[in-house]
Amino acid sequence: MKIHGRIVRPGAVVPGYVEVDGPAILSVGESAHTGDDIIVPGFVDLHCHGGGGHTFTQGVFEEAAQAAAFHLAHGTTTMLASLVSSPYELMRDATAAYRPLVESGAIAGIHFEGPYLSSVRCGAQNPDFLRDPSLEELTALIELSGQAIRMVTIAPELPGALDAIRFLAENGVAAAIGHTDASYEQTLAGVAAGATVGTHVFNGMPPAHHREPGPVVALLDSPAIVCELVADGIHLHDGTLRFAAHATGPDRAALITDAMDAAGMPDGDYELGGQAVTVTGRVARLARNGSIAGSTLTMDAAFRQAVGAGLDLVTASAMASTTPARVLGLSDQVGALEAGLRADLVVLSADLKVKQVLRSGSWV
Repeated sequence: MKIHGRIVRPGAVVPGYVEVDGPAILSVGESAHTGDDIIVPGFVDLHCHGGGGHTFTQGVFEEAAQAAAFHLAHGTTTMLASLVSSPYELMRDATAAYRPLVESGAIAGIHFEGPYLSSVRCGAQNPDFLRDPSLEELTALIELSGQAIRMVTIAPELPGALDAIRFLAENGVAAAIGHTDASYEQTLAGVAAGATVGTHVFNGMPPAHHREPGPVVALLDSPAIVCELVADGIHLHDGTLRFAAHATGPDRAALITDAMDAAGMPDGDYELGGQAVTVTGRVARLARNGSIAGSTLTMDAAFRQAVGAGLDLVTASAMASTTPARVLGLSDQVGALEAGLRADLVVLSADLKVKQVLRSGSWV
């Protein structure tokens, strides 16, 4: 099977085709007869709490499966299931419940956004569940997960945080810095300990100041860090998104949704981590204080937002697929349109709307 269009590859957009043989890409070639469709690699979302009315945050297998299916229809062929700050018992139950989804390939792994976060910068995280990093908890969860846990977000200034970051790195789990009130120096200490990701950079951390650069500057300027960016026009001004992408380069920036179950759903009342959320005009906010509570974003919409903000197709594609695939250690499987990789791709119209989604060589 050959899929024709403008092929977005690392470094260039070429008129041509992607040839698929079973679950893999057989070849990518050039052709003069392509039409107006744009072909991009399947999107890879590092940070998502749910969508389509379903959530990853409750540890329920059926809910997680439906949330993953919703985002797959929007082009996300690889994703992490992100929880929010929770009691250890829920983290344990979710790990056990989602391990079969990881083993089947429905999701690529589990992301714990918390509970080891700053109470000062907790945002929409439930403050009742915040606590200092626990090697005992992390050890038990990793042993239970069978390598299903892929990322844990930690505030590096907390007691025991640097030891936890080192432990995660030693066990092949990405340590992400986020929801933090750390200084510039404390952030760099987290990076030196082995952190490799910045959780939704700019959000959930103090703003940069020319005499107190804080975590924003430390993360943007650290070669070891991939910076998550929520491209919905709400979390970040388009100018901020564009600046961040230029500061890091596309190999150190990853578009994420940070979506909650309200993604793809009408405005109304929802729940996140045991807290009431109100969605109005696609913006999700905590009912109690108005704090932004995740997003209603999908990765195809994030891709359109990034291009609309002035990023070219190659850069946006790297941020939506190639770079996050590398964060997960999956570059040899997904994230680009190259022979030998899994046949995951999205067919977009000229205005970047999803027309078709291919995963493992099968149309969704």
